[in-house]
Amino acid sequence: MVRPDERAEGAGPFTTRLTWRLAEGGSAVWESRLARKRGALRVRAEGGAEAPPRSADEAALRRLRTLNALAAFAFTIGGALFALGAAVAQAGSVSATGIASIYFAGGLFFNTGGYTSLLQAINAPRRSGATDSLVTRGWRWWSYEPARIDWLSTFVLFLGTLVFGVNLLDSFLQGLSAQQENRLIWAPDIVGCVLFLVSGHLALVEVCHGRPCWRSRSLGWWIVAVNQFGSVLFLVSALAAFTRPETGSLINVDIANWGTLVGAACFSVGGVLQFFERP
Repeated sequence: MVRPDERAEGAGPFTTRLTWRLAEGGSAVWESRLARKRGALRVRAEGGAEAPPRSADEAALRRLRTLNALAAFAFTIGGALFALGAAVAQAGSVSATGIASIYFAGGLFFNTGGYTSLLQAINAPRRSGATDSLVTRGWRWWSYEPARIDWLSTFVLFLGTLVFGVNLLDSFLQGLSAQQENRLIWAPDIVGCVLFLVSGHLALVEVCHGRPCWRSRSLGWWIVAVNQFGSVLFLVSALAAFTRPETGSLINVDIANWGTLVGAACFSVGGVLQFFERP
């Protein structure tokens, strides 16, 4: 609940930034992504001058650093493997099973990155009343908090990685008809891409506080923007990978491969950038 002395920003039911007056003077500013990724909230002195940020305790910061490093590593490697799979598919130098194996390995890293991102949202420091401090709860492996935009964004992302896993497992099946390929491989691919786009949109809402924005000096904004561009390319690639029932061929194999390659490279770049968005 937002108290009368607080100014809330966000979109719809989601609050992404809160500003409130401090008893000792000045104001504190809590931002969803800043608290989750860096374990900090901003403090402004009287007159609006920026004061040093307030951080969570050291145990919480170590937890955030570990989760951030794991997620960043997973998305970096997962994106690189997807890009490799698309490259060898375009070159035609590896068997279909070999390509599926590369994609499946990349999918496991994406699963890890998605769940680790969700854990980071679940175990992020929370603001403590009207004070300028953050508190850390005990470790949890799961929670259900759909009213929090960071939880919802990372949960949808993790769900998308699981749906991609269905697509990647089905890719090992041989002798499928065009209809079976579209139902077992293409359809989960499309669903996974849509979930990635929804997750990316929620992440943009979080970092921009509900308004369209361009924040060239914000590392968090660049990470979200690069990942969302990768999600768009994944969707373009998936649409081009539809198998025509009358011919048994893809709509456009070049777009399918190149869209996957560049989109995966975006996720890998986003993973590298994420290494630097830490407490």
